Amino acid sequence: MLEFIDTTPLFMFILVALTLGLAPFVPEPHLFEKTRMLFAGELIKPIDIFDFFLHLTPFIALGVKLVRIIMLKQS
Repeated sequence: MLEFIDTTPLFMFILVALTLGLAPFVPEPHLFEKTRMLFAGELIKPIDIFDFFLHLTPFIALGVKLVRIIMLKQS
């Protein structure tokens, strides 16, 4: 799995995070809506929790890629 992350260009992670992570864009990006629901204590339905993690996954992958880039440059 880390080999895939290391060989995939950074712009692909950014592109996926901005498109799939934030879709749908209107009226409000899903990730923002679900985060707001989480802090308001309204994120209780299983489908909403699944949807939150589904839209969060591209940003987690982007974070892992950035950490890997930093780690590889330091060694």
